[in-house]
Amino acid sequence: MRNLKLLKSLRSCELQCLGSPQCFSVRGDTGSLLLASQYSITEYDPRTGQVVSEASLTADSFLPEDGSGVVVGLQDLAEVESACLATAGGDVILFNLNTCQLECVGSVDSGLTSMSWSPDEELVILTTGQETVIMMTKDFEPITEMGIHQDDFGEGKFITVGWGKKETQFHGSEGKQAAQRKAVEVQPAAVWDDRRPRVTWRGDGQLFAVSAVCPQTGARKVRVWNREGVLQATSEPINGLEQALCWKPSGSLIASTQRHPNKHSVVFMEKNGLLHGDFTLPFSKDQVKVKKLLWNSDSSVLAVWLQDMTAGEDGNVIQLWTVGNYHWYLKQSLDFGRDPQKAPACVCWDPERPLQLHVVTCDWTTIAYDWGWTTERSPGLDATDNANVAVIDGDKILVTTFRQCVVPPPMCSFELQLKSPVNQVTFLCQPQRTNQLAAFTADGLISIFSQEQQADKTVNGFRTVSHPLVLQKTFRVSVLQQEPLALRQLLWLNHDMFVGVSPGLLPTSSTVLILHPSEDSQDTLNVEVAGEVISMVHCTQTGTVALQLEDGQIKKLLWDCAEPSVVEWRDSNGCSISFPVPCVQTVLCNIGQEEYLLGLTDRSHLYAGDTELASNISSFSVCNDFLVITTHSHTCRCLELSTLTVKGLQAALASDGGQNDETLRRVERGSRIVTVVPQDTRVILQMPRGNLETVHHRALVLAQLRRWLDSLKFRESFECMRKLRINLNLIYDHSPKVFLENIETFITQLDSINHINLFLTELKEEDTTSTMYPRPENSPVRPQTASGKKKVDVVCDALKSTMESMDPNKFCLSILTAHVKKTVPELEIALQKVHELRANPPKSPGAVSAEEALKYLLFLVNVNDLYEHSLGTYDFDLVLMVAEKSQKDPKEYLPFLNMLKSLEPNYQRFTIDKHLKRYRKALFHLSKCGQEHFPEALQLVKQQKLYNEALRLFTADSAQYKALSCAYAEHLVEQQQAEQAGLLLWRCGEITSALQAFATSNSWRNAICVAQQIPLPPDQLALLARDLAEKLTEQRRYSEAALLLDQYAKDCEEAILALITGAVWEEALRLIYMHNRQDITETNLKPALLEAVNTQTVFLEAQMTTFTRHKTRLAVVREQKEKARLDMLDEDGPDCADAELYSEASSVMTGSKYSHSNSRISSRSSKNRRKAERKKLSLKEGSPLEDKALMYALGEIITTVDKMREEVHSLLKTLVLFQFDKHAEKLQQAYDEALHKMEAAIPEVWPDGLQNNQAPLTGPNSTANSIMASFQQQQRPASSPQDAEVLAPPKMRNSVKWKLNVLT
Repeated sequence: MRNLKLLKSLRSCELQCLGSPQCFSVRGDTGSLLLASQYSITEYDPRTGQVVSEASLTADSFLPEDGSGVVVGLQDLAEVESACLATAGGDVILFNLNTCQLECVGSVDSGLTSMSWSPDEELVILTTGQETVIMMTKDFEPITEMGIHQDDFGEGKFITVGWGKKETQFHGSEGKQAAQRKAVEVQPAAVWDDRRPRVTWRGDGQLFAVSAVCPQTGARKVRVWNREGVLQATSEPINGLEQALCWKPSGSLIASTQRHPNKHSVVFMEKNGLLHGDFTLPFSKDQVKVKKLLWNSDSSVLAVWLQDMTAGEDGNVIQLWTVGNYHWYLKQSLDFGRDPQKAPACVCWDPERPLQLHVVTCDWTTIAYDWGWTTERSPGLDATDNANVAVIDGDKILVTTFRQCVVPPPMCSFELQLKSPVNQVTFLCQPQRTNQLAAFTADGLISIFSQEQQADKTVNGFRTVSHPLVLQKTFRVSVLQQEPLALRQLLWLNHDMFVGVSPGLLPTSSTVLILHPSEDSQDTLNVEVAGEVISMVHCTQTGTVALQLEDGQIKKLLWDCAEPSVVEWRDSNGCSISFPVPCVQTVLCNIGQEEYLLGLTDRSHLYAGDTELASNISSFSVCNDFLVITTHSHTCRCLELSTLTVKGLQAALASDGGQNDETLRRVERGSRIVTVVPQDTRVILQMPRGNLETVHHRALVLAQLRRWLDSLKFRESFECMRKLRINLNLIYDHSPKVFLENIETFITQLDSINHINLFLTELKEEDTTSTMYPRPENSPVRPQTASGKKKVDVVCDALKSTMESMDPNKFCLSILTAHVKKTVPELEIALQKVHELRANPPKSPGAVSAEEALKYLLFLVNVNDLYEHSLGTYDFDLVLMVAEKSQKDPKEYLPFLNMLKSLEPNYQRFTIDKHLKRYRKALFHLSKCGQEHFPEALQLVKQQKLYNEALRLFTADSAQYKALSCAYAEHLVEQQQAEQAGLLLWRCGEITSALQAFATSNSWRNAICVAQQIPLPPDQLALLARDLAEKLTEQRRYSEAALLLDQYAKDCEEAILALITGAVWEEALRLIYMHNRQDITETNLKPALLEAVNTQTVFLEAQMTTFTRHKTRLAVVREQKEKARLDMLDEDGPDCADAELYSEASSVMTGSKYSHSNSRISSRSSKNRRKAERKKLSLKEGSPLEDKALMYALGEIITTVDKMREEVHSLLKTLVLFQFDKHAEKLQQAYDEALHKMEAAIPEVWPDGLQNNQAPLTGPNSTANSIMASFQQQQRPASSPQDAEVLAPPKMRNSVKWKLNVLT
């Protein structure tokens, strides 16, 4: 649905030569023109108006001096920097473009009628006056010569497989009479046909076609040869085939023209010579003749050069045709008038720029037309704009209103018929009136169409939703220049103001015309611009008009002032802004708070001023502050410009998008944007084959939904979300507080039970604004509800209470849904409401009956769940009602219900609860059934372990409570909790069992209390004390064991020995003197003291020896590791996260057997991970983590020795008491030295900054790899908590005073 828009036209009339132009070629490398006449060949640069080179063709007698000579072909040969031309006299001449010398490279005696070079300039085809074809190489060496007219069809001759004659085959819509139709004799070629052959090449240079007049029939016939000069196919007899011939560069079709009895057509042939499609020219029979057909280089536009044959008329017209969805559109019509001097003499497309058309007129004026693709869409931004798109098709404008309907081309909503072909279409840029349209036609008229205000009519049940536009006024626009399309870039700014661009006074300047047309006169203001204006756009929001020049400069047109002017475009900093390269599509928009001109180049680069935003854009559009683009990677992006900066826009377009990125979606390959419906969610895309697709882009949808929800338009939001499958949770999640404050508005707007139910059933705890539909950046934070309730419960409760207050009968089903949908479904309440409906049916009209409500509940909930919940209400009427609606067999539930009805109420409820596995409720009801059911209750408690609940149901002085306590105690003993079991037994009076439980758990104080409460005889009490003391001794609880032996077993000697064994020296002395047993001092205490001194001394020596050995090894390991690490970095060693761990003895350097010891350890469980961590800390020399293992071992030694302070202090005091001063001094000195050595070693073993690894390694010997690795190592966190523990130095308790001053 694109039109061809004239970007610029370069007209040059400085060239003046003898004769008239006969042949014409464009140099692809310089852009200059090669023109040949009957006198000379000239290279001319139209941009400078200078003749680059020129040579006479008559001076060397290549052409006669009387001007009767004819040049039949001209071709630029870029490889040899020459031009090749052929004359009718038979000469083939090379014109050297550097030396301006002419050289005849060959001659044909019979003369030449045409010359055609292959696209790769490797071969040349010459047709001679003897009706032959000569194929030569680029060096003009003959390859072959063959006659044009051959009787053979060619290599591609069709094969008949014997399925009958053509007359017996199916003839489709023509019917059986086609079988009897006789072949029509082919009429001779038209009188005006020059009878010369026409040669055309396929784009790949593998085939060429020749159209020539057949000597037998006098009609033209097309033959196709291959590159080797072998005939491939001959066209079928085509009556009225004309001389124009052009092969589509893409290689699919050969275009020619055919005159029918009632029409004039452009026809297409395949390479096998068969016709394949056509389109009709908009002229009557014998009105025009087609002089030439020309495809542009990318096969997108077909130029048709026509000459009027009407008597007294000698006009020339060039038409530009495009195809889409198998329909041919006439996009532009260039009428050159009747002046023979202004008529085109030569026409061709530029070989490098696909949409540049070159025309040379008979008076040597050259015109270069540069076209661009554009989509003419209405510029409105509000809902009154119908999203119109206008497509030019000759003298008709096809208008589609996408707000009301999507009509695939070539169809449309309505057509606007004009009297002459349309060249430009523009919509009114005035808000609220953007549906009005103006057309500029080839005869210089501007026609204005507007929409009449009509009420919607309904005819035969159909309502008119899109009213066609009606012609209101027509004005004539006159400009100084008389060539076609002197007015371009037409904009309709106000109802009485147009702005256009025409060629300026200089070839490289433009004139901006501000037109105020009226029916009587025309008021025009001219503004000269130094440069070619190639685009002009208007912003409806700001009223800005921006111009773009051919060199990328951006100008601003100040049009709404007394004296219009053009000024430079400057940014907010006052700097001049221009595009780096010219753009073929431009749009004004606001990015952030600044206005920018967006531009898209023909190379798919998108710019915002001088900043490149992206480089793979196929199309874009701006609507309602959204930039919508399609890319060559087959995606469509939609970005909100008001929330972005230019850099942010750059970053957004460069990113690939996340999982829930609402700005990105996939589209079909080759999709282009046609339009975006304003204030809507629809984006209209056109596929390469021409059909349309409507997509609701997620970004537009969510933006629209947010606007509606902010405006409390819940109905519109709900309908949109339901249609486009947006999660309905967004209605609440967008702004919970606002929703809860306007629930009644929500219910009133929806006004549909089904819609409310749908909303309720889709509720879930997930916050969709943080997962599925993230809020846009810079969006305001929405207030959340402060309650600690879950979201589903909050919404259900709020809706339920509101509906109950509004009309509980009307919203009955929705209220039931709210109960069922809660986090813990309130099925009992819902069933109770159904039961109330059955007991008291509502009498209001439209109210829901109990049967309907129950049927709806069964739709929401599984029937078995509902049956069980109904059973849990203990209401048998309700149970029967549910059972009747279910698919259950009455034989299944009736006996069970009858059995329940026969039971006592409490036991009945117990049976129901037990059946439903509600054991706590079952126990509660069973406890009320009397003493006879207590054994059953006890059994239930034991089975379901409901001991705590059961104890609360009975009084503490009851027999049931005692039985439950004993059962609970047995359970606790089984769970290895004998002490708690003893407490239960003790309080319920089971003293003997409590004593046994306390003795088992070593709770000796409770055991002694219970034993004395019994009371036990003294001998049994002493025995109990000895047993308890023995167990405590095994647990190294010597002080408690001594207390039992002394006070309850009455054995002071055993008590003192227990204290000596536990090194509790002072307590042992106390008992010795209390019981007057000083003999034990000599026999047991003093030997134990000396043994303790010896033990402590040996232990300290062993610890210090180990400490010194580990510390020395740690220094060696660290030195080796540092050296290995530097060697690996200098040699670009392995880029490994643990590179700093490898020493010279490590597996990487030496292949140690410990290299892969943990390779199979996975993260199966935390226990396994801890084992793996411990295995890594191996003290074996050469292990990867040897240094960490050594640090861990050193820390353990320091901690162990530091914990000896209190024990050594107590031992020293006792030694001094018994005058073992030498032993005490030795012990104190050894322990003091050990502590000082360890404290001094801590900074060495755990240096400062160890937890942050090492400082960045820099210096003259560092490499880039070593510096980068050291920085990475510095920032790497500890790999595990155990690593952190190893790297942290141990803390010594220096505040604990242990030394004795008497020993210093």
